[in-house]
Amino acid sequence: MQTALEAGYRMPAEWEPHSRCWMAWPCFQDLWDEGLNAAQAGYAAVAQAISDFEPVTMLAPPDVVNQARAQCGTTVDMLAVDLDDSWARDAGPNFVKHDNGEVAASIFHFNAWGQKYPRYRKDAALGHRLAEHLGLRTFSSPLFMEGGGINLDGEGTLLTTEQCVLNSNRNPGITKAEAEHEFRHALGIEKVIWLKGDPDDNETDGHVDGVACFVRPGVVMVEVCPDRSSHRYEAMNENLEAVRCATDAKGRSLEIILIEEAYEAESASRLFCRSYINFYIANDAVIIPTYGIERDAQAAMIIGQAFPDRAVVQVDVTGIACGGGGIHCITQQQPI
Repeated sequence: MQTALEAGYRMPAEWEPHSRCWMAWPCFQDLWDEGLNAAQAGYAAVAQAISDFEPVTMLAPPDVVNQARAQCGTTVDMLAVDLDDSWARDAGPNFVKHDNGEVAASIFHFNAWGQKYPRYRKDAALGHRLAEHLGLRTFSSPLFMEGGGINLDGEGTLLTTEQCVLNSNRNPGITKAEAEHEFRHALGIEKVIWLKGDPDDNETDGHVDGVACFVRPGVVMVEVCPDRSSHRYEAMNENLEAVRCATDAKGRSLEIILIEEAYEAESASRLFCRSYINFYIANDAVIIPTYGIERDAQAAMIIGQAFPDRAVVQVDVTGIACGGGGIHCITQQQPI
């Protein structure tokens, strides 16, 4: 059976034009506990912000579609789909594109971030179900992986972390060379740049979308810890050093933009996501997180300078972050 690479497909960069953004509504009390209402408000705010720049479809179980519609408003489309959880980036398909313009779905296996939750069968089927709904050709990768664990420049280079891909809870015994082979065939890439990850991220096991991302070919934004006394300072600097030492698929050394994480943001949640690079690049805009702290303004300035031709729209993510993710985690772009 052909792979996406063999059929001539590649995964576009996130800044390439989108036909739509896909999201999934948070609706299970046992997963969000007392934070469900705040999470729903956050998801609705993100969906509304993106809908100013491109179409958005919110997936929701049939029994809560009307509730989701009431909160998201008329600018956000709804699609009834059975779900376990609400992380469209991780459970949804990776959209790939052929030179002839045809879009297809390249799908990883999903096991709830290394079987951290017992209920994930509906989400594991989501990639294929959404592709079927859209009438797209599908390709299946043998990798257990999530969309938040990858970031691409659209020119053959992929960023990921050892902590996630090589984890025994996903791909036991896999080597880097074997993982690179699977990424190449699933996404049409040529080179993988390996970062260490995030030692404090025990939920996603160091997804790269909380660590580093391409903002254009040859340029990577890397998140660092501003507190030199923290154990995170050296850990995050390891990722920075890996980017500094790397070249991309075109042989270029990488320009680096540093951004400090939302270190001062306080939460009782052990999962709280403090990443500023966990943003969504929409058509003509970047939808970025805010935490109600002074550092929000600095982050907005840095991201705005990295995307000078796009509007910067800030959304409070404190309700979302309590679940262990951010704006990037709850969105998935479909290219034109």
